[in-house]
Amino acid sequence: MRMIHRWVLTGCLAALTTSIQAQPLKIESPVAESESATPAPLPPLSQLVALALSYDSGLQSQRLDSQSVAQEVPMAQAGLRPRLDATAAYRYTDADNIYTDNPGDYPDEVYDDRVSGKTRDTSWELRMTQPLFSLERWRRVGKAQAQMDAATLQVAVAERDLAVKVVETYLDAYQASRKLGLLIAQRESLVLQQRQAQRAYDLGIGDRINLLESRSRLDQAVADQTSAENDLANALSDLERLTGTPLNFDPELVDTPEKLDIAPETRPLESWLAQTQDNVQVLLAAEQQRVAQIDTDVRSATRYPELNLVVGYSDVDSNDALRTSNDLTASIEMNLPIYQGGYTSASIRQGELTAMAGTASVENAQRLAQQEVRKRLRSMQGDLRQIEALQRSVESGSLFLQAAIRGESLGLRDLVDVLDARSSLYDLRIRFIETLCLYLKDRTYLDAAVGQLDTSALTDVANILARVEQASSGRTG
Repeated sequence: MRMIHRWVLTGCLAALTTSIQAQPLKIESPVAESESATPAPLPPLSQLVALALSYDSGLQSQRLDSQSVAQEVPMAQAGLRPRLDATAAYRYTDADNIYTDNPGDYPDEVYDDRVSGKTRDTSWELRMTQPLFSLERWRRVGKAQAQMDAATLQVAVAERDLAVKVVETYLDAYQASRKLGLLIAQRESLVLQQRQAQRAYDLGIGDRINLLESRSRLDQAVADQTSAENDLANALSDLERLTGTPLNFDPELVDTPEKLDIAPETRPLESWLAQTQDNVQVLLAAEQQRVAQIDTDVRSATRYPELNLVVGYSDVDSNDALRTSNDLTASIEMNLPIYQGGYTSASIRQGELTAMAGTASVENAQRLAQQEVRKRLRSMQGDLRQIEALQRSVESGSLFLQAAIRGESLGLRDLVDVLDARSSLYDLRIRFIETLCLYLKDRTYLDAAVGQLDTSALTDVANILARVEQASSGRTG
């Protein structure tokens, strides 16, 4: 009778707690929602990148530097145009010469000032110099144009790096917000589970191990939620610094789409590697190597003579009538450096070594770009396989959680099994979001490596995220 009484009491208590413990799987978003159940749309990625390109002060500095370098072109071209100089002078002279030593030989009053040896001259002169032949100056124009092209590519590299940084930070914010939404829901479910475990323990039908296990899982969920909140705050802060606009990523409880079809890359590897020629870093290295080569040619041109046409007009007014004059001169002048102590040879050698270093830099940039393509393609393939496996795992985990809840209600499972199943399901959903964001980052870096990071690439990233959001709203709505 005592044994029967115990089974009856256990059955009654189980019946009282069944309504609390045996609940079907239904995950609702515990975060505060607006009056309309529609979640807030994601900030547009393309607009954020455009804002960053116009806001970032570092990029603005790079653009101003590029404009400054562009002024080298008219400066070099000016060396081929006529140069006009004007000079004016006042000169006082106290001379000792043949006139002052022999004043008796020059009795005429015309020589009075000259015989005294003291003269005061006021003069001005106009002098125009037109280069007729200067190989060095011609080559300086080509060097300046190459420097301008290199500066433009440096801006392109900075713009690409900034766009990649914005996309990466955007995905970090998205990942942290969706992870936070899942962790909030997980914490709420663990709170309810911990209350059930406490109630069962107070009624004497629960296990202390189950109670401690539920408390441990709850504390871990709180810690994970705090970490996700910090990650979200940091990502939003970085986005505001990059774009100058405060943004808001509300935590949302996302669901795993039943079938997120992302077409794998079918193009052969050789095709991707060939496109690394359009990588702006490779183009910049090649342009810098060209600048170094032209600079070597400029240094070599200093060995050639320069030929200039010089036309001048001078007006000298002096107290010595014999010194007063108006002169118009025209001449052709040639300048040929013969020996400068070995400076020219050392300068040319220096330029040759710089050009050789530039060639090595081009090869290095090419190899880095190709390695980036290989790495990102491998990562994308692995990411897609993980996404497919995680989708199946989430589906299986959902069924397992329902079975664990049913089993607990029938006494075939305990609370620890339910906690394990529920935590595993949330962890799988978090891993799905993390893997998806990792795939999108790899895709962005791949586009950047082959010079294809443009508006269409950003739109593709935003569309994939929108499909996940639509699938989640469709299930929860």
